[in-house]
Amino acid sequence: MTMPLEGIRVLDWTQWQQGPVATTMLADLGADVIKIEHRERGDPGRGMKAIMGTMIGEEIPINTYFEGHNRNKRGITLDLSKEKGREVLYRLVEKSDVFVHNFRKRVPQRLGVDYDTLSRYNPRLIYAIGSSYGPEGPQAGETAMDLIAQARSGIMTTIGEPDSPPLPNQPGLADQVGAATLALAILAALIARDRIGVGQKVEVSLLGSMCWFQQLGIALVLAVNKVIPRPGRKGQGNPLWNYYPCQDEKWIMLAMLQSDRYWADLCKVLGREDLATNPKFEDMFKRSEKHEELIDILDEIFMSKPRDEWMRILKEGGDFIFGPVNSLLDLAQDPQVVANQYIADFDHPSFGAIKLVGIPFHFSETPGALRLPAPEFGQHTEEVLLEIGGYSWEEIEKLRIEEVI
Repeated sequence: MTMPLEGIRVLDWTQWQQGPVATTMLADLGADVIKIEHRERGDPGRGMKAIMGTMIGEEIPINTYFEGHNRNKRGITLDLSKEKGREVLYRLVEKSDVFVHNFRKRVPQRLGVDYDTLSRYNPRLIYAIGSSYGPEGPQAGETAMDLIAQARSGIMTTIGEPDSPPLPNQPGLADQVGAATLALAILAALIARDRIGVGQKVEVSLLGSMCWFQQLGIALVLAVNKVIPRPGRKGQGNPLWNYYPCQDEKWIMLAMLQSDRYWADLCKVLGREDLATNPKFEDMFKRSEKHEELIDILDEIFMSKPRDEWMRILKEGGDFIFGPVNSLLDLAQDPQVVANQYIADFDHPSFGAIKLVGIPFHFSETPGALRLPAPEFGQHTEEVLLEIGGYSWEEIEKLRIEEVI
């Protein structure tokens, strides 16, 4: 079955997370993504020794960081500091649709792989950049990492309880948001090329992506021109927009923004119809005034039963909006996650049956697929040069002897 981006070729000169994840999103949808790594150093992500405190090779055999960020790609090695290495790239560019990098601005310029150079070989090329701070401004050429973008974008001051220090999101939030935004920009540029026939340079930054990610909160703060403090769990003005501990130490989330619509029915299924008739809680305004008292009451109610029992009661009792607060480990057993293959089984050639994060898109006629593991270092160099570059075996061997590949 044809996939959405089948026939699109992407040259992926990226490293770490933002760039590789963006191109993996394209690869999951069928693009032929060719990962280009330095012939000696490679992507630093290959050298990860620990992920979130878990030791690779000891506690887990597989580098899930590199594997997850580079699946469905082919991989080649190439020394772009050498003229013949650049010649190889130029030949690949002539037959490709997209070139992606997330290096500092001066690096592609120094190596002769900047937009002005590559677009001469392919005027229809989409040249995509994943940067730290964007194309303009005093720090346009500087480097940041995920945590810097989280810190600078302000999101660390919006997470946690009111008296918490700034809190980061550990699994690379800014990188993932930046990657999704970069993939979107690439797709938009491809559509524009098909409509008006021009290639172009597009750039997406970690900082800009995190600002966009928080557009609701930023717009509100700018409108009132003051910092809005974190309310914390006990400070939620709408107690039906909050989460509660249950008897088994698991948590349940309520998300009923229109609280008046649900309040009486909720009180009934919770076995506390007296709360619905209590003048202190009769409408959303009164409940907001007494939110701390009501949250304490709801804490006591939910602590009386295990979460699964509350999930059953709420499901059978009405049209309530609620859900479990999962740990990451819970996801592989969540029936909704499993049914939609948001966590998918994959038969890895080296590690056997493993689970990977699946594809979040569903297409009725052109679905994406998990096809390939992340490439071994330089695994497809000869294949790509023969197929796309038009090189002979003799020429490839000479490039190898000259340490170009």
